[in-house]
Amino acid sequence: MAGSGGNPSSNQSSMSHQAPKILLAKPGLVTAGKFNRGGPDDDSAAHRPRLPSVGSLNLLSDTWDFHTDRFLPFLTDNTDFTVVGVIGPPGVGKSTIMNEIYGFDAASPGTLPPFAIEAEETRAMAKHCTVGIEPRVSSERIILLDTQPVFSPSVLAEMIRPDGSSTIPILSGESLSAELAHELLSIQLGVLLASICHIILVVSEGVHDASMWQLMSVVDLLKHGVPDPSSLTLSHPQSSEKENRDKILDSEGEYMAEPVFVHTKLRTEDLAPCNLVQLKKALSQFFCSSSFVRSENQNTAKESQVSAVSLNDHSAGRESESLKLFLIPSRNKDDSLKPQYESHISALWNLRDQVLSKRGSSFSRTLSERDWLKNSAKIWEIIRNSSIIMDYCRTLQSSGMFRRL
Repeated sequence: MAGSGGNPSSNQSSMSHQAPKILLAKPGLVTAGKFNRGGPDDDSAAHRPRLPSVGSLNLLSDTWDFHTDRFLPFLTDNTDFTVVGVIGPPGVGKSTIMNEIYGFDAASPGTLPPFAIEAEETRAMAKHCTVGIEPRVSSERIILLDTQPVFSPSVLAEMIRPDGSSTIPILSGESLSAELAHELLSIQLGVLLASICHIILVVSEGVHDASMWQLMSVVDLLKHGVPDPSSLTLSHPQSSEKENRDKILDSEGEYMAEPVFVHTKLRTEDLAPCNLVQLKKALSQFFCSSSFVRSENQNTAKESQVSAVSLNDHSAGRESESLKLFLIPSRNKDDSLKPQYESHISALWNLRDQVLSKRGSSFSRTLSERDWLKNSAKIWEIIRNSSIIMDYCRTLQSSGMFRRL
């Protein structure tokens, strides 16, 4: 797993005394999960009355404010942890993927998934389940960040005023249209995840939608000067943005979470080896000059990595090995039909196993879970006040070249 350093044996010892062994699930159900080593009678019961309700754990609220106090009691001083975030449009299966990585066992009676799955009623009402960023932490100290959908009509509907302006302030002192603010929120969310995660799952539906590739390209363009949570620049908030950006470039280098591109709800014909090769080639060419590829090459130079592709990896060539691609077929409602290439659940298991075994991008320095959370809040303020993102927003505003739902 990708950690930020530390002695594993001492970390495990500290975790056993500090970390409440709980399954964070909506609406506050506490039970032993598949990856939870503790049982219902373990000493975690003593921790539960002091913990906040799970329903209020959002790191980012509907007003787009960052809350550290809600999630802090669930974190420890352990320094061997992995942060995995996910970003994608509505209905692509983000929460399903995160539940699988967490190790949720749907077959266990009386348990709820850590992340709520969109029900038919929610889909019919054109609403979304996740608001802001909802965090969960497993007993293996994997911090999972599920995010509200990007490019979402339901999110836009909640933030639009009758006059078309946004209810969420993006640029101080300026009124933006809700559609422009909605797109900027998606960009800010991507920049935040790329700054505070070890691994970021970029989820798209089908093989023809390139909107998430384009979003991550913009994230790569605008992220420069935003440090990782262990950066020393966060200790000097009085420094100007340019001074901090110069310090990052001179002493630490740009940090970028390792992306894993996931395409879900694929048809059988989409999974054909020739289509996989073409998609990997397109992905490689799209991001050939991005920081994602440079980050991957730096990690590869330090240690050997296994390319995490769900199908026929050997046939795709070497040119796209630096970017990870997973294809997840649609769930087969007819259990009697055997998949030609790979089943839905098998692809999810493969994705989970690869993510759990990966060493994603490493922070520049060792830090604890609690310090990661506190510094992530500082990073969010840097992103909200970023002059680079503000200039980009004004360019979109003046040109009118932003997404309209």
